[in-house]
Amino acid sequence: SSDLEDAIEVDVDAISDGLLTVIGGIMEHIEEAGIHSGDSACVLPPRTLSHRMIQEIMAATRSMAKELGVVGLMNVQYAIKNDELFVLEVNPRASRTVPFVSKATGVPLAKLATKVMLGKGLDELGLTKEVIPKHIAVKESVFPFGRFPGVDPVLGPEMKSTGEVMGIDQNFGMAFYKSQLAAGLKLPGSGNALFSIRQKDKEAVLPIARRLMDLNFKIIATEGTARFFSERGIPAKPVFKVSEGRPNIVDFMMNGEIHLVINTPSGKKKTRSDAYYLRRTALEYKIPYFTTVAGARAAAEAISTLKDGTMHVQAIQEYYREL
Repeated sequence: SSDLEDAIEVDVDAISDGLLTVIGGIMEHIEEAGIHSGDSACVLPPRTLSHRMIQEIMAATRSMAKELGVVGLMNVQYAIKNDELFVLEVNPRASRTVPFVSKATGVPLAKLATKVMLGKGLDELGLTKEVIPKHIAVKESVFPFGRFPGVDPVLGPEMKSTGEVMGIDQNFGMAFYKSQLAAGLKLPGSGNALFSIRQKDKEAVLPIARRLMDLNFKIIATEGTARFFSERGIPAKPVFKVSEGRPNIVDFMMNGEIHLVINTPSGKKKTRSDAYYLRRTALEYKIPYFTTVAGARAAAEAISTLKDGTMHVQAIQEYYREL
């Protein structure tokens, strides 16, 4: 619903034996509400929620499990708007996020839920309190767009992903970078970043453009976006959309002159076909592209983390040992 525009979406998996409910994990979606939860990247533990909000989410989840008499797994999708919590849906069953939560926390939720459904209590199974990881796990969705010529690789309420991957590290930037790498997108450390942004997202994208500029990226933008940036002190080189002449965005991409694409879709008919060629070319030439402000923000943070440090790799068992 439009009322929940720009809301943060949260997924919660919990397990209950009828008496005790333990929260398996709280995942904060990176994409805003309105993008199908199966298509959104998400992070566990949540990174922008206040301690109070996390407590409220846990209490709401426990009371719903009790009210519904859940024995086994339960998944709840919440939205948070202006610091207010809304329930989008509750499902008293295992959800597609259970394997990710289990992998991130080292708690085999499906196995435990099976035992609970066969009559065992959580206390005898040794799970009586939440396991909150010290590391950061990011789930990213993998899309089959490359196999379907003509499909617009843009995210929306219909689920389009066909798989998912996970990135894990001590900080969010690096965990997100690894998740992109696993999904087949190698984020660039420098180069030209192309912005083509719809009106309502322009303000929100400013700090992202600034951050990339500070990281020595050159900013290239379609006319309206370029003017908006330049008026606010970000030098942006204007470039033609496909319908405006040559050389245009697509020519630049084919020549390998664009290294990162940030394009938020607008509903206008003409803009839609221009943006479609832009996204499709990015996909075909394997240029990392982001179609939401939140995704672009996470990418900028990942690139900045990459500049500061090196990537560490350790076995998942090592992460569990720290819990």
